[in-house]
Amino acid sequence: MSDAAMKPGWTPRSAWAGILSEGSFGAKGSAGVIVTAREGLGIASLIAPEDGEAALSQAVKTRLRLDLPTTPRIAVLAGRALVWAGPGLWLLVTEDRTGFADDLQALSGLAAIADQSDGRAVLTLSGGKIRAALAKGCMIDLHPSAFPVGSAALTSIAHIGVHLWRAEDGPNGAVFEFMVARSMAGSFWSWFSASAAEFGCQVTIPRACHVGRG
Repeated sequence: MSDAAMKPGWTPRSAWAGILSEGSFGAKGSAGVIVTAREGLGIASLIAPEDGEAALSQAVKTRLRLDLPTTPRIAVLAGRALVWAGPGLWLLVTEDRTGFADDLQALSGLAAIADQSDGRAVLTLSGGKIRAALAKGCMIDLHPSAFPVGSAALTSIAHIGVHLWRAEDGPNGAVFEFMVARSMAGSFWSWFSASAAEFGCQVTIPRACHVGRG
């Protein structure tokens, strides 16, 4: 049997394929909300064993040069982020998957690790009206005084579990990363697109996200 015949007939598919459409919608004029689909991220959950957080923290410091956040915060360096996800639980998020498997292997003896890269859907949200759009369903106070750069939170929006954090500000103001389960991407987008429409929304889909869009 040829190698080609033995390979599964599956094509990589973006979590946002068939959900997002690139371009603008809603109110005319300058967009108040900017959306960028994220693709190719490395995402893994890290759960420290009982009495094992100190050892994991030291290993993370040595391997990633990051400190494990002990409050709802993120730690970021060189394309890697550790996002607080609850007591003794974090997400490791990397800009791409180069070396990602090696990082997980290096930490595997010190934490329960689950690769979530293909099970989560992530959007970067920004723009002058992003807080107004999110306020329609997000119960977290996103005012800069309450949710400064580096903050993280777990919440529910439209009955959908959401993990969010605030990245460094960009040219369009405050920048938020929103993560949902891949199976809930369509439901989240249905709520968010309706909430953002009155402000005008610009959607960008990076080249990698076009894979599997048909």
